Amino acid sequence: MIMTNVTTRNGFLLLGFSDDCKLQILYALLFLVLYLVALTGNFIIITITTLDKHLQSPMYYFLKQLSLLDLSFISVTVPQAIDNSLMDDNYVSYGQCILQVFFFTSLAWTEIAILTVMSYDRYTAICFPLHYEIIMDPRNCQWAMIAVWVSGGISGILYTAATFSITFCRVKIIHQFFCDVPQLLKLSCSNDYLGVIGVDAFISVVALACFVSIALSYVHIFSTVLRIPSAEGRSKVFSTCLPHLFVVSFFLSTGICAYLKPTSDSPSAFDVMLSIFYTVIPPTLNPIIYSLRNEAMKGALRNLLLDRKFTGKNTLLSCC
Repeated sequence: MIMTNVTTRNGFLLLGFSDDCKLQILYALLFLVLYLVALTGNFIIITITTLDKHLQSPMYYFLKQLSLLDLSFISVTVPQAIDNSLMDDNYVSYGQCILQVFFFTSLAWTEIAILTVMSYDRYTAICFPLHYEIIMDPRNCQWAMIAVWVSGGISGILYTAATFSITFCRVKIIHQFFCDVPQLLKLSCSNDYLGVIGVDAFISVVALACFVSIALSYVHIFSTVLRIPSAEGRSKVFSTCLPHLFVVSFFLSTGICAYLKPTSDSPSAFDVMLSIFYTVIPPTLNPIIYSLRNEAMKGALRNLLLDRKFTGKNTLLSCC
């Protein structure tokens, strides 16, 4: 039955989860809970960083952009996976797959780029506090974000053009809950996927450069922080830096592992679980991670929940 559906329809069949109807409903409900948590958390961050006049520093501007990005990123894959599971129809059209690959790869690269910019912001704030307002003025921040989003679009175009230039000569069954590039490469039985490998190599080199930049930034940050005499000052700096470092490490490690590991012709539950770790978990946990140890964010959140006006201290050190 599955073979007939695939061969008679111009699209792909997503088989990321179990064929059992009850398990599909369970997965759909689990994804729905995670999706609602991600939507709520990121929307709250966008709201409070927009309304609270004391959360207008570059750090919170970039955090708002990250939340907007995470809302878009998780919406590319999860809603369709929920719908497919509930409707018991895992078919996705060729056009839908193209759009999903484009937006997924664009937003994934944008995530790497914005995390790099955020690390530079922390580096500038902590290592060059006297020049921080000059270096990270609003105009420079806006241009940085324009560059981030444009670079994401270019990455998406490269990946999409290279991926769909190959000939899919095998049965169009994808053992994943979305149109993932590594899974699409398994459907090729010739060497025309080398273009995708080239794009992978190029993006990997640039991603490695971003990772090195982030690592060097934090080497300088931690060496500067350790010289701060005040324990409270060190604690406030760590409260903004450590969550960012965790997010960067988690996202890059899982994404690189998924995209650079050798592909296999046999379906693997590990591939599906790994994809969940870099598509669903980061957008869901980022709002919690960034807000948990940030007193300014927690104070603004309390004001929002208690329906108060946004007031409070403008603590420079918590922003820097």
